[in-house]
Amino acid sequence: MPLERRLHLLLDEARYRRVAAAARRRGTSVAAVIREAIDDALPDDADKKRAAARALLAAEPASVPETIEELKAEIEAAHARRL
Repeated sequence: MPLERRLHLLLDEARYRRVAAAARRRGTSVAAVIREAIDDALPDDADKKRAAARALLAAEPASVPETIEELKAEIEAAHARRL
């Protein structure tokens, strides 16, 4: 995605050292580390949806009642527990 907005950001020395060290380890710029931190902290809706889909696909299969009557009884029991 093209970079279109400029941001002036002031950091204390300790934070800058942490970001600069991460950039050196990754072989990238300080700005790239800041952008990645923003993306991690504030994911957009598409990222949230992808993460939810990955979690669903990684979940263990749920047990399913054999008959519709058993399913209805399970639902009724769940509703009763919430009362």
